[in-house]
Amino acid sequence: MQTIISKNIDTAIKLLKEGKVVAIPTETVYGLAANALNEEAVIKIFEAKNRPIFNPLIVHIKSWDDAELYAQHIPAIAHQLANKLSPGPITFLLTKKDIIPDLVTAGSALVAIRIPNHPLTLSLLSRLAFPLAAPSANEFGYISPTLASHVLDSLDGKIEYILDGEAASVGLESTIIGFDEQDQVIVHRVGGVSMEEIEKITGFPVKMADKTQENKPTTSGQLKSHYAPKTELYIGNIAELAKRFEGKKMVSINFQQTYELNNVQQFILSETGSLSEASKKLFHTMREIDKLDADVILAEIFPDNGLGKAINDRLSRAQAIYK
Repeated sequence: MQTIISKNIDTAIKLLKEGKVVAIPTETVYGLAANALNEEAVIKIFEAKNRPIFNPLIVHIKSWDDAELYAQHIPAIAHQLANKLSPGPITFLLTKKDIIPDLVTAGSALVAIRIPNHPLTLSLLSRLAFPLAAPSANEFGYISPTLASHVLDSLDGKIEYILDGEAASVGLESTIIGFDEQDQVIVHRVGGVSMEEIEKITGFPVKMADKTQENKPTTSGQLKSHYAPKTELYIGNIAELAKRFEGKKMVSINFQQTYELNNVQQFILSETGSLSEASKKLFHTMREIDKLDADVILAEIFPDNGLGKAINDRLSRAQAIYK
């Protein structure tokens, strides 16, 4: 199968209507999309990515008005947040309606719904009579793609079409939130919208979800090992890690500081100290580093606030298998 990259939205629409999978751009990362209401189409996502079927998918819709077509018992606070933050990098975990296949939610009674903030994909969704189920468009467990070329690197020959929407503007997956019985916001995955921003809108503190069991995630992106490069990655103090791996070929991911170290190729994500810039560059930098044939990747701990929480989360999951 030849994989084509193009900006032609009509081709994407044709393939999706035929029940095929298409890589689509979003502001977070590129997604591998199929008709969320068609189980035969959805299974092709799992096959192309080699993704385990116990790992739920996110459903992408064109507007918040459509949320009630696929979810029920939507709390008022969800409407409040959606009105402020959607379209955007936030996903709502809601009680699903039967129209959503169990395959999409891995048997859960909850469905993850979001509105992507990308003009090309919003136009695509507006011309379809169904929502799109879409995890990241890459080989399962590997670094998420922020460019069409990243998708090609992972899925060349496995899918027919990549809709090219240029570089992702956020570069980290969406924040996923749910609600408890008192409608308090529960963060299931930190991402492109910070916890502080959610608290500012609602006027109430949010809480993190209990640590998910590795073999039974409740929503996307919760597996302990995820977003991982092929090169071993370790997080901590760069100088101390460099001593630990002395004699090895090392590459480091730094926030804004260059360290006086020998034999360490250093990549700065934001010289100005912008967490937004750092998040946008994270996955692209990890992919470039993974091509350097290094022995280890060293990554420092980022400020644990705002988007820094999401960056630390992705790095933590990327290193999990090497602990």
